[in-house]
Amino acid sequence: MKFLIDNALSPDVAEGLREAGYDVAHIRDYGMQSAEDEEILELALKEDRIIVSADTDFGTLLALYQKTKPSFILFRQSFHRRPSEQILLLTDNLPSLTEYLENGAIIVIEDTRVRIRILPISN
Repeated sequence: MKFLIDNALSPDVAEGLREAGYDVAHIRDYGMQSAEDEEILELALKEDRIIVSADTDFGTLLALYQKTKPSFILFRQSFHRRPSEQILLLTDNLPSLTEYLENGAIIVIEDTRVRIRILPISN
């Protein structure tokens, strides 16, 4: 799996996932810190990357446009969480989420649970 870490999360999250053996880029690696969400979606789609962010707008766009890809992992209510904790949450949960992410899903990681929505989101 390949990941694209959005600007809403620290580059340390990208580095931690790299150290865990994943193919990861942070949006800063592309100099796209000010990019619109649609541009980031297109980049993730083009490079077959899963977006990881704390920005809910990606889920909204995927639902609005009835997209099946890219998959999206949302850290909800995690603004207080440190990058090291976010990395641990990801690496602990990714093995059980692989199939969903490969086929198109929105994964919401909250403090006490993980929710899965298969793409496309239907009305």
